[in-house]
Order: sequence, then C-alpha cells, then structure tokens
Amino acid sequence: MIKNLFSLLWVLPFMVASAQGVSDDLPPNPEFGKCYAKCKIPDCVVQTTESVMTKAASKRVEIIPARYETRNEQVLVKEASRKLVVVPATYETVSEQILLKPAEKKLTEVPATYENVSEQILVSPESGRWVKKKVDPSCLSANPEDCMVQCYEKTPAQYKTITKRVTKTPATTKEVEIPAEYKTVTKQVIKTPATTKEVEIPAEYKTITKQVEVEPARTREIEIPAEYTTIKSKIVADNAGYTNWYEVVCARDMSDGLVKNLQEKLQAQGYDVGTIDGIMGSKTKNALVKYQQDHKLPIGNLNKETMAALGL
Repeated sequence: MIKNLFSLLWVLPFMVASAQGVSDDLPPNPEFGKCYAKCKIPDCVVQTTESVMTKAASKRVEIIPARYETRNEQVLVKEASRKLVVVPATYETVSEQILLKPAEKKLTEVPATYENVSEQILVSPESGRWVKKKVDPSCLSANPEDCMVQCYEKTPAQYKTITKRVTKTPATTKEVEIPAEYKTVTKQVIKTPATTKEVEIPAEYKTITKQVEVEPARTREIEIPAEYTTIKSKIVADNAGYTNWYEVVCARDMSDGLVKNLQEKLQAQGYDVGTIDGIMGSKTKNALVKYQQDHKLPIGNLNKETMAALGL
C-alpha cells in the first residue's frame, strides 16, 4: 500500500474492457505493465489576501515574584570510629569422576529417504487484458471525475503440477559409538580460613537547609501586539480542458522514495514543494503543474515526459 500519497479516491468514468471488446476511448499502442492517464487540467485560480486589524496594540504590567535559593549546612552527629568484624572462611567444590560403564559400539538401521518429483503441464497460455484503476496517484486534479486510467496488464500462463514419490537413498545400517558413563563425586574443602579485619565507621552528619532571598520581587511592562485577521478570496483566471492519453507512473510504483526524489528535483529548480517528506501533497502537486506549464510539458499527471525532463 502507498502511504500518505493521496487523501482522495479517484473514481474513473469508464468501464473495464471485457473479453468481447474494449471502449473506443482507450490509450493507443499499450504495453504490458504500463499505465496511461487522460486528465482534466484544473482551472487557473488566483487567490488574493487582505490583512485587517481586529484588536489594537496595548500594554500590561506583570509582577515577577522574588527568587529564593536553598542553602545547606552540615552538623556532626556522631564521630568516626573503628570496629573488628569476622571474615568467614571460603570453600570450593572439588569434583572427581568415577567410571560406571565403559564405551561400546552397536549397529543401528538408517531408514530409506524419499523425495517428490514434480512435472508441470501447461493449462492456459500467457495473455493480456485492460484493467481500470480506481485509485491513481499520477492524476493531479482535485476532481475525481477528471482522470481516466487504463493499464494493460499481463495474465501469466497457468500450469498444473503432477508429483510422485520416489526413493532418494535406500535403507542402510551404521555403527554407532555409545560413550562411556561416568559419575561425578563432589566435596567441599576450605579455600581460605576465617579471619578478622578492622572496619572504619564513618562519621555521621545531619544536613540543615534554609531558604535565602536572592532576588527581590519586581514588575515589568509587556507590550501586547495588535491582532490581525487575513481575508482570502479566489478569482478564476482561466478555464482548462482535458489532455491526451499519456503514459504515467502506475500506483504500485508510486513509492515514498520516488515522490521524495521528485520533490528534491522540483525544489532544486526553484519550485516550492513545501516539506520534502515523500508525500504528494497540494504544494507538491501545484509545483509539478507549474513546472509542466513553464516547460510546455503534458499537464495533470506524473507522465514519462515530465519524469524525463526532471531526470528521474
């Protein structure tokens, strides 16, 4: 699934080609695995903005409270001292192995192994068919009625597999060595004897904390800027129409990486795509249409002519 490419589903206004025939309005000279689009070029709309003040600038007084810090003071509660403690003895485990049963050999049967041999028979040969695409990210119009996409896809040949079971290796015998059996006897012995050592007991202190004023309370005057609102209006400057059929990037191939590469190419040539994030958003679509208009390329979809011009 192509993530975050479009927020709209594109419903195509024509039927899928049947086994008896196809629609008259279809792409010429189709090739297997390729997709084609015929899209309506959106109207050219000019947007104007006007800023209106809704609230005048003003001032307010803010009280900044005093700042305090905590200071600590340590008081001796108990002086340092020494005491003797016992260090217990340490032990280690010593192990010894005793032979219970000597090693021996015996013959065992190795069963035969089998494998499946497969043979494929052709059921139906390879063929092609027209497929109508319901969602196509190559079309850039906001109107789902504007794009008609037909993809000529290959139907692979069908085969039937027949399998049979045959002997791979016959049954045999082999000599197996049975290892000797041992019993481990363990016992604990003293590793280091018990001793005593002198331990220093550190002095004990009590921490007394108190708060001291570092900075007194004060006031400051804050400027509150005026508030404005933006009024937007749109004017239709030019009406457009439908394009011819062009080969476009199929939905299955429209990856995040391809869209990101497209955004980088457009941005490098001075077309604002917004954030380079691999998502075909409104800014990316508008930048692509502007690039197509400036370079006299087919408009309304991500076609092979535009891909070639951008070096994709």
